[in-house]
Amino acid sequence: TEDEIIHFEREIKEFWTKLKSVYGTEQINQTLALRDSCKESIKALSDKWSKKLKEGDLMIDKIQEYSNEILQQNQRISENQEHFAQIKSNLNQEEKQKKDLTDSIQELKEELMKKKELISSKNKATKERADRLCKCKVLLEERLGLEIRRIPNEQLQFIFRHIDHKHPDKPYVFTLSINEQGDYEVTSCTPPLDCMAEFQLKVRETNNFSAFVANIRKAFTAYSYK
Repeated sequence: TEDEIIHFEREIKEFWTKLKSVYGTEQINQTLALRDSCKESIKALSDKWSKKLKEGDLMIDKIQEYSNEILQQNQRISENQEHFAQIKSNLNQEEKQKKDLTDSIQELKEELMKKKELISSKNKATKERADRLCKCKVLLEERLGLEIRRIPNEQLQFIFRHIDHKHPDKPYVFTLSINEQGDYEVTSCTPPLDCMAEFQLKVRETNNFSAFVANIRKAFTAYSYK
């Protein structure tokens, strides 16, 4: 080091002073030559180690730079791994949402199909009942003096005449519809009959519509004698 070199030079000077007092000129010249050679060697050694120290400092700086760069790269890798993990989580969540949506659509399709089948079944039953009513229309009009009219809201109006022998043209009317459950339902009756609820319940049980209409006509006839 620098301190060791200074200490070494000081020892050489002391050695030289002692040497002059002991040896002659020739020896001194030889010693001087040796001293100069030693100085050159020391200087060369000092320059060499100084260069080595500078190279070492540059290497340390370079290592530190590499270490910082590696640290930054590790940090970026860590951030990318977190980002990739978040993307993977989002993809998994989207995949689950897609599956749930697909399942919901399938359930809706199945439910819609069941509703279509139910509506089709109800429409078929309604059509069959309407056909039976049409077939009975002529028979009822001829035998019971009945007129059947189709009115708004998919209802049928039944008008009886020739009931009151004093007023044969006086109408006795009830209105019939088919509710959401597919059952017969009387929505109005003029004049009102107390037994209408019983007749309505019975036709729902037996599905005998002709008997239902005949019983209502009998009830109107009984009412006309009151």
